[in-house]
Formats: sequence, C-alpha cells, structure tokens
Amino acid sequence: MAKTIHTDHYAIEIGPIVESSFGELIRTTYANARKIILVDDNTHDACLEYLLTSYNELKDAEIMLLPEGEQNKVMEVCFQVWEAWTEYAIERSDLVINLGGGVVTDMGGFIAAVYKRGLNFINIPTSLMAMVDASIGGKTGIDLGKHKNQLGAFANPVAVYVDPSFLNSLPMNEIRNGFAEMLKHGLIADEKYWSILRCIVPEEDIFGEKIIAESIRIKMEIVASDPLEREERKKLNFGHTIGHAIEGHFLEDTPIAHGHAVAIGMLAESYISFRRNLISKEQLEEISQTILQHFEVPVFETHITPELFALMLNDKKNFNLQIQCTLLDGIGGSLVNQTISEDELGQAMNYITQFTKAY
Repeated sequence: MAKTIHTDHYAIEIGPIVESSFGELIRTTYANARKIILVDDNTHDACLEYLLTSYNELKDAEIMLLPEGEQNKVMEVCFQVWEAWTEYAIERSDLVINLGGGVVTDMGGFIAAVYKRGLNFINIPTSLMAMVDASIGGKTGIDLGKHKNQLGAFANPVAVYVDPSFLNSLPMNEIRNGFAEMLKHGLIADEKYWSILRCIVPEEDIFGEKIIAESIRIKMEIVASDPLEREERKKLNFGHTIGHAIEGHFLEDTPIAHGHAVAIGMLAESYISFRRNLISKEQLEEISQTILQHFEVPVFETHITPELFALMLNDKKNFNLQIQCTLLDGIGGSLVNQTISEDELGQAMNYITQFTKAY
C-alpha cells in the first residue's frame, strides 16, 4: 500500500500508483468528467503509456503536449492551452492530470487554476524535483522574462501521487536537481536528515519511498503552518533568492536547471549566514563540501553582481524595496525576512566563484 501524507486540503500518496487511490478516484468522483493529461516530450515518451495502459478510464483522455524546459514556462504557452480548451468546450467539472516534472506541474496547475476560475487537477510528478517540491504545497506559476514564477496562484491539487518508479526514466542530472531541494530541507529544518543526505551518492543510491517521504514531510509541515507564505513558509526559499537570479541570468542563452541554480544559491546564502555569525566556519565548510560534491559552479562574468541584484529586486519576498531572503541559523535552523545588501551579494559571489577553478 502507498504511504499517505494528509494535508488540510488533499492527500499525497507515495508508492506505486497502481496501488494508490488514483484509479478509484477517476472511476467514481470523476467518472463523468473529461480527463485532460498534460505532458511534455519526456513524459509523453517515458511515462504516458504506463499510465494509459494501467487505467482503462483514461482511454478517451485528451493528451496535450507542453514544450519542455523552463524557457517554455511562459504565458504564450498557457494561452495556447486555454484556447484549445475553449475549442474543446472544457468545463469546470472536468479534470486535469499533470504528468511530469516541475515545469509541467507548475504550469499545468497554473493553467488549471486560472481557466474558468479553476479546474480540478491532480499532480503525478515524474521527476525527483517535482516529487519533493514542485508538485506539493499548492503553489503554481510561470515565469515573466528572466523573473522566476513571477505570475502564479495558490491552488491545491485534488491529490498528488508520487510513484518513485518514474525516476527510472530520468538522467542523472535530473536526479541531482531534485537532490538539491532535499538538501535544502535538511539545512533549514532537520539536522539529522541533512546528515543522512550527506552520505547519499545520487549516482549510486536509489531514492525510494522512505527518503522521499521524509522530504515531503518536512516541506508539508512548514506549509501547513503558513500556506500563503506570510512568514514561516518563507523558510523554504533558502537558496532561492540568489538562486532564482542566477537561473534568470542564464535562462535565455545557456539555461541551467532550477536545482543547480538553487544549490549555488544555497552556497552563496550559506556564506552570508557565516559572515553574520549565524553558522560557524566548520558548518560553512561542511555545507560547501557537500554541495560542491554534486554541483559545479558555473562561470560568471566578472561584474555579475549588479545584474543579479537587479533581478533580485523583483523577488516576491521583498518588502519596502529591500531584498529579503532566508538565512541559516545553524544547520537545521533558519531565519526568514533577512535583508541583504548588494555588498553582501558581491562578497557571496566572490566566495562561490573561487570554486569555479576546480572545474
């Protein structure tokens, strides 16, 4: 039987989807609803057939192919889907099934949340990033230019089905991207979990139900205390303030994956935490060694700080035109609403770019 994590609004089931409540749900509650399955090229080829052959109830589902990649998580693609749904006369009683990684669940959830003021949707994450982060928590969104998730809505899925067997279709770089978010969960909230993750080698270890469930538990406990991100939930943005700016900087020319950018952002924000005496030198070295074991530091232009700072000025967590981020308070603890300066960003960039030489 699948392991279930209950939230106030929906359940997250972890285990083989064929042993989950998914079949019963589409046979009963959504028996008369039309089903729309959103996929990208990767999940169309690697995951869709398994889902369709496992459930006869999906034989007449509309399959819609989204262009893959963060660079396509934009309003233009959403308009194309909305126009198609209008032509199909999709109704509010119909059901959207997002089968894919973080881009599919982010964008699919947003498309469903906005259309006719909200269609029900189910997330079936197929990447590690989506399983431990993007598909859970009720955030949906798309990018606006170089600014990550600048447009979005809080909208909860009907349910989330996390089947680790889908990870077998992923290349190793995608596994690492999800691993970055798992490392974040340990750093901000659970030192014991961090210690377990430090011993994992993504190239050799299998990410099973237990380790994935632990990451989901940490995130959902934080979300439950602050679902609309007024205060406590901002902890989950550790590494993302600088990381999103890094991701935006590279987005148009040589995109780097979200998890990769967040990992480098965590490295930078850990350094700021150290400079503020929130973590020790030994803790900074431990964090840096762990992150650098799995993620390369990209090559930045010499004078990158002003551009990154300008991108960060549009971060969603800012207040009174001040850049706010989450910093560590030891390993396993975190502080939200920490205002950082351009000078501190520059110092952090100097710290992380020294590691570029190793690659």
